[in-house]
Amino acid sequence: MAPIRTEHDIIQDNKLDQLLKTQEDIWRVFRVMSEFVEGFQSFSRLGPCVTIFGSARTKPGTRYYAMAEEVAREFVRCGYGIISGGGPGIMEAANKGSKEAGGASIGINIDLPFEQSANPFIDKDKLITFRHFYVRKVMFVKYAQAFIVMPGGFGTMDELFESITLVQTKKVNRFPVILMGKEYWGGLLDWIKNKMLLDGNVGQADLDLLSITDDPKAASKIVADFYAKVEHAPNF
Repeated sequence: MAPIRTEHDIIQDNKLDQLLKTQEDIWRVFRVMSEFVEGFQSFSRLGPCVTIFGSARTKPGTRYYAMAEEVAREFVRCGYGIISGGGPGIMEAANKGSKEAGGASIGINIDLPFEQSANPFIDKDKLITFRHFYVRKVMFVKYAQAFIVMPGGFGTMDELFESITLVQTKKVNRFPVILMGKEYWGGLLDWIKNKMLLDGNVGQADLDLLSITDDPKAASKIVADFYAKVEHAPNF
């Protein structure tokens, strides 16, 4: 026969459960801190880099995969290393282009239950896999001298709009954000201009935070012109 649980027993059990949850949260804080420390130590040694974003689902041999390869090669020729999210698709294309051009090929990977294993074109000493998305995002923003945003899905949109929000609100130093793929991004920019701007939800100056092109050389010139007036440095 099971012992009768008193109100005191229940209160004590609840206190123990709360204590265990608090300890779990404290250890989570330390795990997050360790990811930040590892990231800062690894990426602070890199030279100037650009980050290339885009869909993990883009296949080799397609238009935008080839465009990501070429834009990576172009930036390597201009003296930049290439940072990607470390996975397949556009990320793989960016690292592949960088590797083939002899540049630093960096992967900031994320631990996911699907879709995201590290691609084989990342330098062995320049791959970090993070558990927490927000730590990974900090590394993207802090150490990239420009964002090159290729066609992608929700994750790409998240990274695009978070970056321009941080610049808009002056939480980070301004840096070039370039959309590659006029056919893909043109409709979004039209909606921003014809809806968000006309409704007063963004200002004209906010639109100047974005550039759009299909030409890798034009993208590299945008970045070169920007840093002709500003020194390369972490963004915060």
